[in-house]
Amino acid sequence: MKALIIDDDPGVREALRMTLKSDKIDAELAEDGRQGLQVLAERDDIGLVFLDIKMPGRDGMEILGDLRRDRPELPVVMISGHGSIDTAVAATREGAFDFLEKPLDRDRVLVLARNALRQTSLARENLTLKERGAAKMIGQSEPVQELLASIDRVAPTHARVLITGENGTGKELVARRLHDLSPVSHGPFVDVNCAAIPKDLLESELFGHEKGSFTGAHAQKKGKFELADGGTLFLDEIGDMDLAAQAKVLRVLEQNRVERVGGNKPIEVTVRVLAATNKDLLEEVREGRFREDLYYRLNVVEVRCPPLRDRGDDITLLATAFLADAVKRNGLSTREFTVAAKDLMLREDWPGNVRQLKNVVENLAILARGSSIDAPDVTRAAGGAVRNEAPPEDPYRSVATFEEFKERAERDFIVRRLEDNHWNVKRTAETLHMQRSNLYKKIEKYGLKKPGK
Repeated sequence: MKALIIDDDPGVREALRMTLKSDKIDAELAEDGRQGLQVLAERDDIGLVFLDIKMPGRDGMEILGDLRRDRPELPVVMISGHGSIDTAVAATREGAFDFLEKPLDRDRVLVLARNALRQTSLARENLTLKERGAAKMIGQSEPVQELLASIDRVAPTHARVLITGENGTGKELVARRLHDLSPVSHGPFVDVNCAAIPKDLLESELFGHEKGSFTGAHAQKKGKFELADGGTLFLDEIGDMDLAAQAKVLRVLEQNRVERVGGNKPIEVTVRVLAATNKDLLEEVREGRFREDLYYRLNVVEVRCPPLRDRGDDITLLATAFLADAVKRNGLSTREFTVAAKDLMLREDWPGNVRQLKNVVENLAILARGSSIDAPDVTRAAGGAVRNEAPPEDPYRSVATFEEFKERAERDFIVRRLEDNHWNVKRTAETLHMQRSNLYKKIEKYGLKKPGK
């Protein structure tokens, strides 16, 4: 593994590179934060970053924030020519591995480099071992590969994760994989569906209760936070939790302790919290239905599950895997899809996403009359919802010039991405790696409006 040195002073970069080279540690060099982030995006062999605090443009503390969000497992050593206790404390509070003052002490540099690279090496070895037993996610499409990469980056940390996406996209599977690859994988994984528990029972479910604390409390009961101690608590459908329960969850996250209903003794808990929702929580915050402070407590890192319609050939991969599993579980003879059946499944939007596809395939496995499953079988199993027509004609057939084609294609692309993000401009701009101001200009240029407005 290599080190990455980000410093605007060429003399410091070269001196640090030579110091590391004396210990057979190769280093990549970057003169500012933008260039450093680009190096990290292009290479996967960086195991340590030396980062100068004072640089033109974005300073080191800003870049550290980006790294803690996007590469939380990567050790970052901050460098300053104006070192102070306050600066060092601020850097370590933001997640820096350690802090160095200029002029750099050669021996200290080498000790820090060895320790940091050893930590990265162990973390990657543990991740490889854990992946062998982690929850399996099927897919080769770009959206799924991006999802898996995000999981692999955040799983080894203790950061809280907000998992977002439409119903049926596999948010629970993502949560289980995050747990399986985490430092607390040896501990329990406890899941709570916040939408399925009656409002008046949710507090008891989450925090537990003492015997006699309310009618029907015939015995002491541990809550989900206690049961998840030392492991992971997955709060599914967090957007459906009422405001009173939100306030109490926030207090637990701040204090790391719970009180059972009817009790007065605080109970310390160490729990990694993952949350999931199919709602736009920022919109819920604006509407007063979700606490802003809780949103930011839960959303340290956001992981988005792509809808099935954006996953292309993953649809047939998933369908084939689901079919083999259904045949095995139900003791059926071998089944296979015809080419026409696969083509038909690829043309469907699957509004219920992976969950809908799995249910349709299970139906096909059980009710298919022969060994081959054809397009009419798929239409029947999907309740006639699957579009059984030929693919639509080329929407750009009437376009006269290349410039007109580019504009129409760009407009259609932006509309689709806005729809994917529920017309949240900030999130869409982040997805497209585009400045928000540029996206607003495109929206104005093409006269785009959210339906109903």
